[in-house]
Amino acid sequence: MVLGDVQGAFLGVATGGASITPVDSDLSAPVRAIWVGTQGNLRVTTVSGDDFVLPNAVGLIPIAVRRVWATNTTATGIVGLQ
Repeated sequence: MVLGDVQGAFLGVATGGASITPVDSDLSAPVRAIWVGTQGNLRVTTVSGDDFVLPNAVGLIPIAVRRVWATNTTATGIVGLQ
């Protein structure tokens, strides 16, 4: 096991990421955290199935999500961290 694998397994650090375009369907793979570059409302569905809006979200949001909705999302510059 390489050091990066150990860190990811025990510290929960992100090992990858990609831009997210909000759509009203699930992501191709869940993410462990979200980065929001420009403040706005962020509607998500968590990996456990909870659906809610984070008002005025900006910065790092440590929440595992499977969907970032286009409906009710006004935030931009969204990156999913894996």
